[in-house]
Amino acid sequence: MSNAAPPRKAPDQPWRTEGTPDEPPERPRGRWPRGRWWGLLLTGVIVFLIAYVGLTYLDRGNEPTISYTEFSRQVEAGNVSKIYSKGDAIQGELKSARDKPDGEGEYKKFKTQRPAFADDDLWRELSSREVTVTAEPVVRERGVLSNLLFSLIPIAFLVAVWVFFARRMGGGMGGAGGMLSRRAPPKPVELQPGKERTTFADVAGIDEVKGELDDVVDFLEHPDAYRRMGAKMPRGVLLAGSPGTGKTLLARAVAGEAGVPFFSASASEFIEMIVGVGASRVRELFAEARKVAPSIIFIDEIDTIGRMRGGGASVSGHDEREQTLNQILTEMDGFSGSEGVIVIAATNRADILDPALTRPGRFDRVVNVSPPDRGGREAILRIHTREIPLAEDVDLTQLARTTPGMTGADLANLANEAALLAVKRGQGQVTASDLSEALEKVQLGAERTLVMPEEDRRRTAYHESGHALLGMLQPGADPVRKITIVPRGRALGVTMSTPEVERYAHSEGYLRGRIIGALGGMAAEEVVYGVVTTGAENDLEQVTNIARGMVARWGMSERLGRLSALPSDAQQAYGLSAAPQTLDVIDAEMRRIADDCYEEACRKLRDHRGQLNALAEALLENETLEEADAYRIAGITRLAKDADA
Repeated sequence: MSNAAPPRKAPDQPWRTEGTPDEPPERPRGRWPRGRWWGLLLTGVIVFLIAYVGLTYLDRGNEPTISYTEFSRQVEAGNVSKIYSKGDAIQGELKSARDKPDGEGEYKKFKTQRPAFADDDLWRELSSREVTVTAEPVVRERGVLSNLLFSLIPIAFLVAVWVFFARRMGGGMGGAGGMLSRRAPPKPVELQPGKERTTFADVAGIDEVKGELDDVVDFLEHPDAYRRMGAKMPRGVLLAGSPGTGKTLLARAVAGEAGVPFFSASASEFIEMIVGVGASRVRELFAEARKVAPSIIFIDEIDTIGRMRGGGASVSGHDEREQTLNQILTEMDGFSGSEGVIVIAATNRADILDPALTRPGRFDRVVNVSPPDRGGREAILRIHTREIPLAEDVDLTQLARTTPGMTGADLANLANEAALLAVKRGQGQVTASDLSEALEKVQLGAERTLVMPEEDRRRTAYHESGHALLGMLQPGADPVRKITIVPRGRALGVTMSTPEVERYAHSEGYLRGRIIGALGGMAAEEVVYGVVTTGAENDLEQVTNIARGMVARWGMSERLGRLSALPSDAQQAYGLSAAPQTLDVIDAEMRRIADDCYEEACRKLRDHRGQLNALAEALLENETLEEADAYRIAGITRLAKDADA
């Protein structure tokens, strides 16, 4: 079963639907339905016939122009009936028709031009021939109907072009363009039975969250029972958690479990440059959801439009983001009669949401979705490997134990990477080796084909051996899982250490042990070579973050005391949350902790120099050491695993 988001039914519709019957596909924007082509063609034929008849039979501007010589000849012959002259231009009518100058048909009315140099006695000639000189033009200009047709045709063409481009833009423009592209009102639809949906069977590792959403499902399935007790359906549920923890999947599972239609959209898809478009789309989305109520609307990354208002300057008093948020608040408040519609939203930053959005009556519940524990990771791995043939040596329980902190999305990516490796190797099954290599690729990056000088390679071996040996010697440290000097990502070598059991609170001794382990590579280089290199850059970043947390956030410094002087969200703006004297104390204490740990790391490596050399030589020979081999070569007994592990 695929857990991908359902496709949009129309390119300009900013939401996706699931659980509604398959309606006839909407016509693409900018195209006419097939049934309208006949009407359009018939209209074109009628307009053409009217124009043709008007120009052919009602137009009076098709009289031929003859030469002045021909005109003089007709006057002498007495064949001119009447004329009208304006300046040197002459219009007239013959008594009897004559052949046209071009030989195509006959003419009776004519136009000509008297030359300026003509020296004839025209008036006397006309009088003697009894030609009537009229006061009105004999040859009239183009008729009113012809002028009207010729005037309307360019206008109609321009309007047609404008409508065409307005429809192709699909409502993204405001004003008249939006009105031209408005779709017909949606029709009520019924849920199609038997359609495969995402349910709680496809969700694992977050059982406590599913428990909080069970009553929402029950309400959707049995609304009458709750109404009889006077209970109201919750307006909204806010899913807050780290990226990849399964918030979108949970929302789809709630809708699938209850068997109700599901509308999903990203908050950023409502925002446009034109103010008012986002609010209009919100109104349309809620209108569609109410037509098939009970239903669920899911808005992902709601912090895009749900940030606290008034925090920044805007060009106008009500910008597009605030109008969209205000419309969501209005819809959820019940003024629009949104009974039966539950809004589920997801965010990674619940702390920055507007209080009006999270108050009771809007999002009644805030559900925290955390990364799964060991049992949850195992269940997630079993779901994502259901369609992957696994070899007998694959132990998902052990794999779950070595992947602490990974989310559901990370584990899905891990299973997929292992399957890709198996295909590249031409295997019929995914082996434990494939999963192990996929884990290294996900966590550390892909292997690099880098040819290092022997001196740099030996230095890297001692660097990684220093990390590993201190991790083995330090009491309570995370077990060493693998050591390698194969370049991966930006690193020339890697030492993998993962906890044996889940840790939710860290002691000061454990954190100092992590600092000592992180400084092990630099300490090994100083003990062996007497110098340090740039290879410890990432190690020093880890040391700095841990030491800063110990001193400024977790109260592990006697000088600073039991204070949280630097909240976690202020680390990017270091120095904005504490006085300058406090910052000086923080820096001094961080330096003291790092110096003490570095001295201890150097002392331990000097005391166990033989084990350090043994690990480095083994790495130079094998390039990679697994957990059991590393402990055996170092001569350190691996502590028994925790009973729960």
